[in-house]
Amino acid sequence: MNYLLKSQKIGFLGSGNMSYTIIKGLLDGQLIHPDKIYASNRSPGKLIKLQTDLGVNTVPTNEQLVESSDIVVLAVKPQDLLSAIEPLRQCFQPHQIVISLAAGIRMDVLKKYLPISRIIRMMPNTPALIGKGVIGYVCGNDVYLDDLIQSLFSSLGKIVKVEDEDQLESLMIACSSGTGFVFELMSYWQDWLEEYGFTPEESKTMTTETFLGAAMLADKMSNFSFEELQNKVASKKGVTAAGLQSMRELEIDRALRISFEKAGIRSQELSNTLK
Repeated sequence: MNYLLKSQKIGFLGSGNMSYTIIKGLLDGQLIHPDKIYASNRSPGKLIKLQTDLGVNTVPTNEQLVESSDIVVLAVKPQDLLSAIEPLRQCFQPHQIVISLAAGIRMDVLKKYLPISRIIRMMPNTPALIGKGVIGYVCGNDVYLDDLIQSLFSSLGKIVKVEDEDQLESLMIACSSGTGFVFELMSYWQDWLEEYGFTPEESKTMTTETFLGAAMLADKMSNFSFEELQNKVASKKGVTAAGLQSMRELEIDRALRISFEKAGIRSQELSNTLK
């Protein structure tokens, strides 16, 4: 499969942060040579950065991108995607595979615009930039596409095939949007430490190491549940237990669940408008 992959040409329609992340992961994993990668973008600035940093090919139009590629990654903003692919309908060929990164645009809509293409919906998150991402995807029962995703994106992190698009949306909220939620929590940690005289740099470092250490410990001790790991930290009537009791009384879990649900509602609103 890797030999076949190296013969494929991959085009990125849209050259934002996620395209950069994925391309860098492909090149770092030596999965494909940069001369097999193409990119297009509405504005030239990001194309220049991709070409300068990563040495990939850039093309001036989306039409040229599609015509140059065996695999086309749709990496534009969801609200711009359908208008971007509408004029490209006739450019796509049956042998091509399309990977959509657009939140809220479901398979049935994509197939209306690209009826002859084999389509994958995929949701990476930003930690993929350091090979620690969660990459969810859905493609139906197509073993070749499963192998393709594993071969292309395994260097970016954990690959998760989901059962349906509802699961894909929940993964997106928990892992893609969830990365932003974690950074929000980390900013609270940093602010609290700064109030007690630590510098912003010290506070950020201590916060980062606390979250990183907890995550790595949970990974190394994966046979323990989060509750069991928590019990190793919190002794009865101790300092940690007092803080945890307050968090539970304030219903932090409810606040987080509402945040997840609000993100889900927004995702559904996007889905309803982008048809």
